[in-house]
Amino acid sequence: MIPEQVLVSTTTDSDAAARQLAADAVEARLGACAQVVGPITSVYRWEGRVHTDPEWRVEVKTAADRADALVAHLRQRHTYDVPEVITTPIVGGSADYLAWVVEQTRPE
Repeated sequence: MIPEQVLVSTTTDSDAAARQLAADAVEARLGACAQVVGPITSVYRWEGRVHTDPEWRVEVKTAADRADALVAHLRQRHTYDVPEVITTPIVGGSADYLAWVVEQTRPE
């Protein structure tokens, strides 16, 4: 079964940057809605060292056929050299909500 909706997530270094990425995605109709979660603590290896930093997660719900455009949109606007951008299929949920997600990601 191929999902009709997906969740695309990324992280960034500030609440303001996360809110901007979320708003831009929804304004562009690439996401139906987005949540900003944080701060969270991220532990990662970068340039040969282990770092521990606060980050904010942006979770955007979108139609599966808009996911590639959303990923490109996020990567283009992101401040990180190699941003985390992950797409996860939505395999179930409220039928009304999932239909709304698809409807909101269609150009007007």
